[in-house]
Amino acid sequence: MPQDLGIVRHFAHLTDPRVDRTKKHRLEDILVIALCAVLCGADSFEEIQRFGKAKLDWLKGFLALPHGIPSHDTFNRVFAALDPDEFSAGFASWTAQWCPDAGLRQVAIDGKALRSAPADTFSGCLHLVNAWAVENHLFLGQVVVEEGSHEIAAMPALLRVLDLKGALVTIDAAGCQKAIVSQIREQGGDYLIPVKGNQPSLQAAVQAVVGSACESELQGCDTHESREQGHGRQEERYVTVIPAPKGLPGGWPEGWPEGWEGVKSVVVVGRERQLKGRNASTTHYYISSLDATAKEMAGYVRGHWGVENGLHWCLDVTFREDANRTKDANAGANLGAIRRVATSLLKQDPGKGSIKSKRFQAALDTNYLLRVLQGFAQI
Repeated sequence: MPQDLGIVRHFAHLTDPRVDRTKKHRLEDILVIALCAVLCGADSFEEIQRFGKAKLDWLKGFLALPHGIPSHDTFNRVFAALDPDEFSAGFASWTAQWCPDAGLRQVAIDGKALRSAPADTFSGCLHLVNAWAVENHLFLGQVVVEEGSHEIAAMPALLRVLDLKGALVTIDAAGCQKAIVSQIREQGGDYLIPVKGNQPSLQAAVQAVVGSACESELQGCDTHESREQGHGRQEERYVTVIPAPKGLPGGWPEGWPEGWEGVKSVVVVGRERQLKGRNASTTHYYISSLDATAKEMAGYVRGHWGVENGLHWCLDVTFREDANRTKDANAGANLGAIRRVATSLLKQDPGKGSIKSKRFQAALDTNYLLRVLQGFAQI
């Protein structure tokens, strides 16, 4: 049994919000117990306490626990007092170190509402904006949408804590903002962002570029087609990458709006879907600072939705996050960070089975739980 868990080192500088006379339990003990409990199926502070008491002898193998297992009220108070941004950054520094060797890293930025936790945000509830390493299935950080605010205002703070060198950032249309594009480029990253009606002048310019490319029969453009069939559905995708025209001011036709830094291509994604005898077709437009092939762009567009399928769906179905009623916003956000790290850890495990079955196995087998905690490398 190891006497140290590497995750503790990444919280060495985490501010302990408690006054000295209330520090009955070590902060690192509280955090590690919570992570282990959530890995094993705990979804609330009461369940975290129950896990701790049931596994007390095992936990003593690597935690001090001078006064035993904290009460659920203690877990709640500590999580409510911890700064969510600082807490998330501690986890991010732990998980991000396993990304560097993956070449161009795709980082998907997307928000998620916790429906059972009311708050005065644009979604009417606690809302977290997450960063997810698509290929590595790793949680890279999150920020809380502040009361009276929305996702757009939260994104710059999240980007600031990320190392974007060598990264491709993909965001939904809400992130199609000049300031966000500029920030990504200033931090050394590339971007691929959809263009919709929230940026009418940009949308009109993009459609003009596409129209001009079509008139020239897509000369100088790259295209890619793919087909999928299954579960009664047939879908065809057509991706076209239109590179920046040469010999024009700024690389783009006259009338291209200013302030969109580093645009190198317009990407057009067409989808034709047949389901239960009904046909539907859609066309989506993107701008990107990346010089890539149509096949590569198709992968990045699809990869972005990995944050929905690989993270958000798992959080709702397996961790029942939408049903979580933690009232305090800080406590809810910090417990949310624990869930996201637990998801990352369980996804690193090469064994077969769903995330739900792996949580069950971790609850039954402490040797397996320990392997999950050590799943990245030596921690």
